[in-house]
Amino acid sequence: MINISTDIRNYIINNFKNDKKETLRSAIEGSIEDQDEITLPGMGVFLEIVWQDGDKELQNKILDIIMNRLKKSKND
Repeated sequence: MINISTDIRNYIINNFKNDKKETLRSAIEGSIEDQDEITLPGMGVFLEIVWQDGDKELQNKILDIIMNRLKKSKND
């Protein structure tokens, strides 16, 4: 049986692994700007990579950013 989540991860990683930083930045910013839900799995893979390779300080910073944005969203 095919593990779809692994296939998506591998596809996204393989799709971007040889790209330059600006290409990756453009893909991330384009996903955010377009608010296209089809790009959400890719953004999740990017977050997973950052989370796994980040130290506790970076992970806590990410959590702070997310929590602050969620709190702001509730008040909007």
